[in-house]
Amino acid sequence: MVSNALHLTNVQVGETGTIISLVAIFVPIAVGYWMDSRGRKIMWMTVLLISAVFTGLTALVTNFVELVAFRAIAASFGLSELGVSITIVNESIGPKSRGWLYSWVQGGWPIGVFLASGIYLLTIHFGWETVFAVGAIPLIAVVVGRYWIKDPERYENLKKIKNLLKKGVPKSQIEGIEEFQADLKESEKMTFKQIFSTKGYVRTQLIKVMVTWFFYASSWMLPNVFISAYLVEFYGWTPTYVATLLVISGGIGFFFYPLGGFLGEKIGRKNILVASAIFTPLLALLFIINVHYILVASILYFFIYQVTNGTWSGVGYAYWAESFPTRVRGTVMGFLNGWFNFSNFVGSLMYTGLIVLFIHSPFFIWLVLAVIVSIGQMSAIALRKINPGQTLEDIST
Repeated sequence: MVSNALHLTNVQVGETGTIISLVAIFVPIAVGYWMDSRGRKIMWMTVLLISAVFTGLTALVTNFVELVAFRAIAASFGLSELGVSITIVNESIGPKSRGWLYSWVQGGWPIGVFLASGIYLLTIHFGWETVFAVGAIPLIAVVVGRYWIKDPERYENLKKIKNLLKKGVPKSQIEGIEEFQADLKESEKMTFKQIFSTKGYVRTQLIKVMVTWFFYASSWMLPNVFISAYLVEFYGWTPTYVATLLVISGGIGFFFYPLGGFLGEKIGRKNILVASAIFTPLLALLFIINVHYILVASILYFFIYQVTNGTWSGVGYAYWAESFPTRVRGTVMGFLNGWFNFSNFVGSLMYTGLIVLFIHSPFFIWLVLAVIVSIGQMSAIALRKINPGQTLEDIST
């Protein structure tokens, strides 16, 4: 409806998505740096407030340039909320239940999708402008609700340490008063230098996480984003049936987030990531082999949805947070947030390229992107094993 109202060409529609995707790579990285330099809470509220304002302003756009600018700002700051929430929630919760409690927060993703779908269905009859105007209201409500949330104590402790270091207080004196341990020598450096210039655990772990999440996020696109168009166009599934399957998978899928979080607390988050990585290509292969048997394929897809969303994400982002020390956690979370969006973008490019080259071989398209690429997720085996129940400072400083 928006494209028709603004008389956009197919090229402009494609350009809109491309620009939004590219901006969404870099904004989370900047937000991550600001989290460490300005504060967790202020960035948590800022990203959602900016997203809310420009979501509402989208209702007023009159041309292609305004649409691209407003949607790029709204989407990129909205997507940046992932890195901020990972940081502030995991820093605020105790070690015994950190992963399980955060899995409930991450489970808000399918709830958000349901809420957005509900707003769309209730308001689309009044025009697309109303959809965007009303869509800003829940975001503003969340911003207001977060006003009373404070920065985590361990972050406040880090700020105090940095201020003392700037004043020239000897490190030996600081070591005696710090409430949460931190590498004082590294804390004096800019966070990006700590991450990329210093050899050692942080940089090595970041590279391992980047590799694993590249394969996960790029292969994730076909079974989660392009799945409806793929099944309708190539295998004749009806749009209504696919939509129903997605609603059921997403609705029940909410409970797989805390399930993943609970299991992660019992046997380790890395083990759940590895198990999800093993099941993903196996289920994807069985799905495409049985795609003409709709009932069997539907059951298989339900579980594909769960291992690529609930069980993976239910532990994955708590694993992000606990893998890195407080002194760089915000910057790393923002960087990985942007990396995730970049990997999604690459997955979109791969799908588009496969469609162009192998339009008459949908089986091969699925085999490459949903099966072969997803095998790369098994690189999770190389990730550091972090036993549950440890404080963040016990894991790394």
